[in-house]
Amino acid sequence: MAIFLGLIFGFIVMFVAIPSSAVAGFKFILLGGFRRIGDVFYFATPIIMTGLSVGFAFKMGLFNIGASGQYTMGMFFALYVGFMMDLPGNTHWIVAILAGMLGGMIWGFIPGVFKALLNVNEVITSIMFNYIGMYLVDMLIQTNAIMYEPTKTRTNYLPAEVQIPALGIPGSNVNLGIIFAILIGVILYIILQKTTFGYELKATGYNKYASEYAGMKGKRNIIITMVIAGALSGLGGAFAILAPSAIAGSSMTYEPINIIAQAGFNGIAVALLGNSHPIGTIFAAIFISHIQRGGTLASLVGYKPEIIDVVIAVIIYFSAFAMIMNAALARFVKRLITHKEDDTLTTNVNLEGPIQTSEPHQLNNDEKPDNNTKEAE
Repeated sequence: MAIFLGLIFGFIVMFVAIPSSAVAGFKFILLGGFRRIGDVFYFATPIIMTGLSVGFAFKMGLFNIGASGQYTMGMFFALYVGFMMDLPGNTHWIVAILAGMLGGMIWGFIPGVFKALLNVNEVITSIMFNYIGMYLVDMLIQTNAIMYEPTKTRTNYLPAEVQIPALGIPGSNVNLGIIFAILIGVILYIILQKTTFGYELKATGYNKYASEYAGMKGKRNIIITMVIAGALSGLGGAFAILAPSAIAGSSMTYEPINIIAQAGFNGIAVALLGNSHPIGTIFAAIFISHIQRGGTLASLVGYKPEIIDVVIAVIIYFSAFAMIMNAALARFVKRLITHKEDDTLTTNVNLEGPIQTSEPHQLNNDEKPDNNTKEAE
């Protein structure tokens, strides 16, 4: 319902902006992604990973708003291995992916330690690390003559052996990264739902004091959660930058222009839309990517690409309202059921008379047996 209402609101905005093109533009948003299915899956890959990162931290009761910094750091580690290390061709891209995961883990570990040991709010530290990571990576890239091409103000193309193998869809960047992302989401679901470790993480998120009283190590779980969340975002950065380009012989590149990576914040939206559920996050990311690809085609009928950001924002708002309404509805139904049960109990008492107690009958003096009777018995 949140998605439906968001799309309707988006259509109204498009109609107000350019009435004559509203229907055509809305068709592009709804159906345009099917024309570019390969790009839908490619652009969904990084936001699946950052969405899983944010959603996983949510389960622990943590708000990992630093997914952008972890994503950027993972991307840099993957680039560094790709450019600066000489490895066998069949393992180079695998090592680069693992390096990206390591970069994200480091950038998630630091806010986790601050939260666990010093009780510093993870929102403050992680959002500051977005800026630290972005400026640090931009500086390191611009001062590296092998990685950076100053005339193009972006990184050089990665060697072919470092690029993740493509899936063979013509004119698309889609590669094995989407398969890895879906598998990671399934594994994360199994960990959260079927293992003791996942149960401890969720229990600590619900009530850290009760979980610690039950013997769970809350501080350790906080650090582990932020490290895993960082690893997921770092993998997202590696999957994005190691992808082969649609142009033959080239790869994706990074432009150090001091802008925080949008994929991290899109991951927050995806996690909210997927209700922090790993499987739901996968579908939410694919849906967001689908309407984004369609939204870019809406420019053919006069709309700015930012119109799709308006639609996505409204969908997220309605999703938040849906959670509020669900909670309010649940409270209303609970009160209604309780009220009906009280009415039923009152009716039964009135119809059946006073309730008989189970207290023993007290004998008066006339009813008490004398000692002779007791002896005879």
